[in-house]
Amino acid sequence: MGPNIKGNPLHISVYLLIISYIIGEFIFPKYPMLFIINLLGFFLILVSPIIFFSSRNAFYAHEENPLPESDTYKIIKTGIYAYSRNPIYLSFVLFHLGMFLTFENIAYFLCSIGLFFWLNNIIIEEEEKFLKNKFKDEYDRYCKSVKKWVFFY
Repeated sequence: MGPNIKGNPLHISVYLLIISYIIGEFIFPKYPMLFIINLLGFFLILVSPIIFFSSRNAFYAHEENPLPESDTYKIIKTGIYAYSRNPIYLSFVLFHLGMFLTFENIAYFLCSIGLFFWLNNIIIEEEEKFLKNKFKDEYDRYCKSVKKWVFFY
């Protein structure tokens, strides 16, 4: 039995994309940005699936299930997991942010902030509590050597 996670983060992220599109296109005004910022957003949209699939493939390579509520038998410390403890969730937030920067839809930005706080304070907290109980010192060492979100935490 894995961590007690309510809601699938991938499904929630996709639902938020749909809601953001509808609200942003038909309710909120657009805020034009510089073309270079639009390109940065496009870059984030391209990089996010690469991060997601390399993270997911690391799970499969270690014969683990990537679903957050599943049990785990080892800590993945190689590949992208040597740089971020939560690269799948990072890819979700970066994709939303990239959508905002590319399409100038403020709803994507608001959802990226909400998604970040939900993932960070509810989903990841529950997963980390589970992993600390299961792997104890090994997980503590991993947390000290690898940041939660790449550059911070």
